[in-house]
Amino acid sequence: MRVFVTGATGYIGSEVVRELIDAGHEVIGLTRSDKGALKLKEAGAEVHLGSLDDLDSLRSGAAIADGVIHLAFKHDFSDFAGSLATDLQAIQAIGEVLEGTGKPFLTTAHANGTASDNATLELAKRGVRASVVSLSTSVHGDGDKGFIPRLINIAREKGFSAYIGDGLNRWPAVHRLDAARLFRLALESAPAGSRLDGVGDEGIPFRDIATAIGRHLNLPVVSITPEEATAHLGFLGAIAALDLARSSVQTQELLGWKPENPSLMEDLEHGHYFEK
Repeated sequence: MRVFVTGATGYIGSEVVRELIDAGHEVIGLTRSDKGALKLKEAGAEVHLGSLDDLDSLRSGAAIADGVIHLAFKHDFSDFAGSLATDLQAIQAIGEVLEGTGKPFLTTAHANGTASDNATLELAKRGVRASVVSLSTSVHGDGDKGFIPRLINIAREKGFSAYIGDGLNRWPAVHRLDAARLFRLALESAPAGSRLDGVGDEGIPFRDIATAIGRHLNLPVVSITPEEATAHLGFLGAIAALDLARSSVQTQELLGWKPENPSLMEDLEHGHYFEK
């Protein structure tokens, strides 16, 4: 299968590209830079120049593919509404091309991204084998630049590792290698209209995460109040207090997917997160 992948050079996307190629698929990777093009060529993928803002490039990439995995997203927390609007436009542009073809189209769920999710699932009614993949709060592994490294950097800067209240609220997590395999299996066989959960650890108490960070940095671990959370953690303050535990049992049964790589706590113990 020839697969058009947006976000193909990113933290998750680069692993998805490798997973697809190793499984015998051909990959057309979207990139806007020479550096990204070189990375794709080295991985054995075909280069497709363009960006999320260039809707024609998205349409042309989808038109030459047998399926699409949409992973690109503007992680601009200063204008998250704008990031969501761009994501919706990208999904609509790709959907225009795929409508009525029966081809697979996978998108990635984002916080407050209901409009994008609904647009994807609406395509499932219009002759597209469209599905939404909801990844865990932490997609961990080598090269992670997400929430866990931010928490580690904040602990270094503030001199202690923090959790909110009793810290028993839970975060789900999945290793990026397992996430990549999920996208590949979903591309190959997920039924139209599927909502898929990319969850390895169903729910790790946030206090356990904070404790591991404190131990590795040799810093105290401190409970802070919800009122103190924003000042201490910035935009992560609201997220750090949420209980987000969820299961992937149905997704595993549907696709024959089983997370096999290290858990988040095992990954933290390996120590690579604490190498400056």
